[in-house]
Amino acid sequence: MKTLGIDEAGRGPVCGPLVMCGYLVDEQKLPQLKELGVRDSKMLTAEKREKMTPLLKEVADDYLVLKVTAREIDKLRDESNLNKIEIERMQHMINLLKPDKVIIDSPEVNTIAFSRKVMARVGNKQVRIVSENFADKNHLEVGAASIIAKVERDASIKKLHKQHGFFGSGYSHDEITIAFLKDWIKRNKEFPDFVRKSWFTAQWIKEEKEQLTIKKFL
Repeated sequence: MKTLGIDEAGRGPVCGPLVMCGYLVDEQKLPQLKELGVRDSKMLTAEKREKMTPLLKEVADDYLVLKVTAREIDKLRDESNLNKIEIERMQHMINLLKPDKVIIDSPEVNTIAFSRKVMARVGNKQVRIVSENFADKNHLEVGAASIIAKVERDASIKKLHKQHGFFGSGYSHDEITIAFLKDWIKRNKEFPDFVRKSWFTAQWIKEEKEQLTIKKFL
């Protein structure tokens, strides 16, 4: 039986892409993943994740990485929300990779309802879809997906750093990120394309700048 583990990296940050990975593996190979030390990507160092990724790809029957840029997220959020955006890509992964079973790290608390939403546009109605909160901690195939997604996102962030200057992790709780965004908007009218302009953090920083500009003329 082939199982598809699905997880993402970069769901919450104000900068950079959302990266999703579908990791397809025969259940007989799960001991190999355990031997490699697969677990939730957040429990591994960046160096360990990078070393493990090519080995995970070798063990996989197949895998798929999908990136949703900040610009795409902003555009899609005009007519959708992040959960729906993820669901559509999960459905694409399932229809393309054709697993017997799917295990998803669910972004929603009601995991049964989330499984139904994903199944709605899956061609094979015989496939079993299991959604769990923190599935990356409990299922090796989801842990593998989380590691690959994290490595791919980190690579994207490093590339953006080279292009635009160091802005930290891209998360709203990162003081370096906030300082970078405040400095950028101070010098420019708009944020660059890698910033999710629809995020509250970006809107708040821009509004703060506009208010300061208005006060100068009062």
